[in-house]
Amino acid sequence: MPAVSPRPISLASVDMNAPRSPRRRVLLVSPHFPPVNAPDHQRLRTALPYLEALGWEAEILTVNPEDVPHPQDEWLMQTLPPALPIHRAGALPKSITRWVGLGHVGWRCLPYLARLGDRLLAGQSFDLVFFSTTLFPVMILGPYWQRRFGVPFAVDFQDPWRVDAAPAGQHRPGGRLKYGLDKALAAFWEPRVMAGVSQVMAVSAAYTQTLQARYPWLRPEQFTVLPFGAPEADFAQLAHWPIQQTHFDPSDGRQHWVYVGRGGPDMALAVQGLLLGLQQVRSQQPDLADRVHLHFIGTSYAPAGRALKTIEPIATACGVADLVTEHPQRVPYFEAQKLLTDSDAVLLIGSSDPQYTASKLYPAVLAKKPILAVFHTASSVVDILHQTQAGTAVTFDAHTSPVQLARQLAAPLHTLLAQPKPSPPTTDWDAFAPYTARAMTQTLCQVFDRCVRSP
Repeated sequence: MPAVSPRPISLASVDMNAPRSPRRRVLLVSPHFPPVNAPDHQRLRTALPYLEALGWEAEILTVNPEDVPHPQDEWLMQTLPPALPIHRAGALPKSITRWVGLGHVGWRCLPYLARLGDRLLAGQSFDLVFFSTTLFPVMILGPYWQRRFGVPFAVDFQDPWRVDAAPAGQHRPGGRLKYGLDKALAAFWEPRVMAGVSQVMAVSAAYTQTLQARYPWLRPEQFTVLPFGAPEADFAQLAHWPIQQTHFDPSDGRQHWVYVGRGGPDMALAVQGLLLGLQQVRSQQPDLADRVHLHFIGTSYAPAGRALKTIEPIATACGVADLVTEHPQRVPYFEAQKLLTDSDAVLLIGSSDPQYTASKLYPAVLAKKPILAVFHTASSVVDILHQTQAGTAVTFDAHTSPVQLARQLAAPLHTLLAQPKPSPPTTDWDAFAPYTARAMTQTLCQVFDRCVRSP
């Protein structure tokens, strides 16, 4: 099977104020939605302000926040269009479903989501149903509603759903038995969803290549690679809201470098190279290195009280434990953005997986702080940083050792440390424009249009 040739992101300008007719209606399905503080609703949340101008009226089908095991950030509600219809379904108690291995909220909400969706689709006219979530079980409602109501559906792969073989040594969430059940259910349901899907969106070209090789009846024009858009509106609002972060004092005379995002074994090489590079600078110029402190925030997805630190042990092994603080619990969305804008520099840590695309790149650019990124040489993050001139990227591949990576990092680390307050980057904002939520939503609506034009 040849590789997929996904449709590129459209860079054409569109008059957002131009009248568009006829107006179409889309039901957006995402069990995670504000005020729930979860990353997988960000595509929808940041697209909502632009959909109507692009000819699409949206309604949201989601799950009650109290039935979702995620923290909440009420500020997220302030970013939604005021008249947006939001329909919230319930979910079965986890205390019941976990005994059969289905404690996952994607399964627990399924009967409630189906019933509420039935009422909406029976009582109103929708042109499309779009599933944008990492809770993949809810996507099985797509073929069901297509058969019952004749409405096409599209899906958004932000992660892989079906994983045929886990890499050696990979953690199996929930243990071997639950992991095996999840794999079996994904292998059963994914092909049934893909049998009737109109369009498939994914954040990575690797996902689309895998899916078309697995389902050869899907044509290349049914795939679109679309990363999350940069939330420029969030940063415009952040400056006017009384949001504070409590992890450091920006005026204490030290440099505070911030990383916000997950940790994990696949990021160990990048972290080791960074901290060994810092130790190398410190051994040569201790006064220079001792003026900085590195903060790693939200490195674990585990609930409060169960999160394990994965960065501080590496810092101890590298001899810079006193310069590093790790806060593994996730913080509210807007507090995370405030951490970036309060920092003196933003760190971006990449995975050993070359397919890893970090959506956290865009908030880092919008924070207008110096960026030091440590990423696999094949990652799209490296290309985007070069195009936009928004930061420095130091790269590695499968043959790079932590010591070699540390040598590459010594010079950019020294450059940042030598400045009392690092200067902001000279970002090329014209080059960055195609990556904004506004531009990405334009492409999203082109995908929607193809769904209703195609049989």
